[in-house]
Amino acid sequence: MNRNTIIALLVVVVIAIAVWLYLQGGGQQAVDCTSEDVLCVGFVTDVGRIDDASFNQASWEAVQQAEAELNATIDYVQTTSATDYEANIQLFVDDGYDVIVTSGFAIGDTTLAMSQANPDIYFIGVDQFVGNTANFAGVLFPEDQAGFQAGALAAMLTKTNIIAAVLGTDLVPPVVAFKEGYEAGAAYVNPDITVISTYHPGGLDVAFTDPEFGATTAAQAIDQGADVIFGAGGDTGNGALREVAGREGLYCIGVDVDQWNTVPEARPCLVTSAAKHIKEAVYDLLSQYAAGTPHEGLYFGGVGLAPYHDFESVVTAEMQAELDAIREGLADGSISTGYGQ
Repeated sequence: MNRNTIIALLVVVVIAIAVWLYLQGGGQQAVDCTSEDVLCVGFVTDVGRIDDASFNQASWEAVQQAEAELNATIDYVQTTSATDYEANIQLFVDDGYDVIVTSGFAIGDTTLAMSQANPDIYFIGVDQFVGNTANFAGVLFPEDQAGFQAGALAAMLTKTNIIAAVLGTDLVPPVVAFKEGYEAGAAYVNPDITVISTYHPGGLDVAFTDPEFGATTAAQAIDQGADVIFGAGGDTGNGALREVAGREGLYCIGVDVDQWNTVPEARPCLVTSAAKHIKEAVYDLLSQYAAGTPHEGLYFGGVGLAPYHDFESVVTAEMQAELDAIREGLADGSISTGYGQ
């Protein structure tokens, strides 16, 4: 067998393998999403990674659960620039997807416009306020209540009477709600406490993807005496958590999901996370759609503090009882976060 023949055979083998991988790659392209017998769910991230250890990842995990439990065909597009929102959603529109999930406040206007232009497709928008569109469910959470509980715990844990929050941009209402709730919860426990809250100064395209800023800001707060730091800003907040984890005798609090599972590097300091039940909310909406009873309009998901894991003994029984009372007071309205008032 001569050299040219061998090369030709190798080319054929490579092409065959590529075709097989193409057909096996999640099965998306081999499935006709326009068929009534097929449920196709597409996910478009906000600016940031699919594995951001925060709200993008939690939303995607809900879509993956739909694949496993609802027999859905799924795929995702990872947004790198806000100018790509419409084009990324359009990819799933063109392929005939039944449901398109988008994640983040910033992509909300584009999601609303695309839902209005495509009334036969069902849209789910996480952290998005919904217009009068029957085929669009917007998932909202009382972030101020989650932040309030985190701030209350931080005030119980601090020894310096100084705590801090490293945040994404104040252009995003859920981030503002976390911050206002955190400060109010801390003051509820200790009116004399000092809270150092810092927003990222950049726009929506960078505020959640800057771990270096998060780490530097956390270090500055530590230099000012803060011994408990709340990281609430995607990868930016994760940078703060990692910085705190590298110091001795400090505590940190995560956000959006139980970051014990998503940011293991933060475990040396991670007492808990101010969690939004994103995965549960998105999966519930997908289940309702699959059952033929899609939810229309706003959908309110739950929030709460994640487990304390290795810090169960640090958060004493007395602290936990007080936090339980605070949670109940927030639920029945006897305690107010003050946010939006």
